[in-house]
Amino acid sequence: MTQLLTYPDIDPQQWQALIDRSPYATWFQTKEAYEFYAALSSELIPFAFGIEECRGDEAMRQLGDKDGSRLVGVIVGYITRERNAIKQYFTRRAIIIGGPVIDEDATTEEITALLNAVKKLQRSDLQPKRRTTATRSTGVSPIYIETRNFHDYSKWKSVFEANGFAYQPHYDIHVHCNAQHQMSEQRIRQVKKALKNGATICEAQSEQEIRDWYRILSQLYREKVRTPLFSEEFFMQFYREGVGKYLLVKHQGKVIGGMMCPILKGKAIYEWFVCGLDEEYREQYPSVMATYAAIEYAKTNALPLFDFMGAGKPDIPYGVRDFKMEFGGELLEHGRFLCVRKPLLYWIGKMGVRLLKRRNIK
Repeated sequence: MTQLLTYPDIDPQQWQALIDRSPYATWFQTKEAYEFYAALSSELIPFAFGIEECRGDEAMRQLGDKDGSRLVGVIVGYITRERNAIKQYFTRRAIIIGGPVIDEDATTEEITALLNAVKKLQRSDLQPKRRTTATRSTGVSPIYIETRNFHDYSKWKSVFEANGFAYQPHYDIHVHCNAQHQMSEQRIRQVKKALKNGATICEAQSEQEIRDWYRILSQLYREKVRTPLFSEEFFMQFYREGVGKYLLVKHQGKVIGGMMCPILKGKAIYEWFVCGLDEEYREQYPSVMATYAAIEYAKTNALPLFDFMGAGKPDIPYGVRDFKMEFGGELLEHGRFLCVRKPLLYWIGKMGVRLLKRRNIK
């Protein structure tokens, strides 16, 4: 027998035990990540579901708690919340970074229960008594749900597809931070040159340094990335809660780049946001140094993996992917799963993003 759990009912110890043993674990599926999202109610509405296996036999009592239950899957994500009502209507989406964390021996029925729980977040015909906090808070349902996978879910692909989640090819790059790791000769030369020309790397030590870094990041998103960016408060909250590290690049005491890195203890460090004043500081290579800093942090702190969190779509040229590959990583296609609930609004939103990027609307 299985039981679906919402966030308040998920046992923290079992949650952590699942993170520790599952090959699908990421920081983004932890209780810590959920609580970080929950602290940002003006921008995000978090959700978390667990699936519990209840047998009551001796084997289950050894694996789980005293009543023979065991947590075998958790899915954590957030629904975006825009301040502008019109923008919110056309861009609302549910994002599950990393993909669900599940036991290797989870069943089709258990994975289906998790996916159906997420799908109910956007069903407009739910009875009020069954609506989740996320559904009540948004007032409208997500246009689509997307899992951004950091591990190989091919074992479960047919289950996702049977539940309305279409597979979308997408690359990621994993850097294995061990003694054998080696960057390209070009990146090695750039790091040496940057250090020679006064670039330094350090952990952020104040909120003012985060503000300085955020100004660089927001400029990058306005002028080049041209997609929505979280507010400054999002990044300040990450610093205040200490759920990861800001690894900054400086020159003569000034912040010229850096990376925001969630950390899954003993397992991985992630590149969530990165930026650098590469045009202004050509001799210091701030973007190169930010990535180098994360890899070195992983090696120093016994973290076996640095995850770039995405590298574009296959068969489409992507300069960022070429840049990332020179840090000695492994190119992987773990893909994404996409469940489109409102096709017309989804299409309109995609066209809007394309227009924004083409016209550089600020």
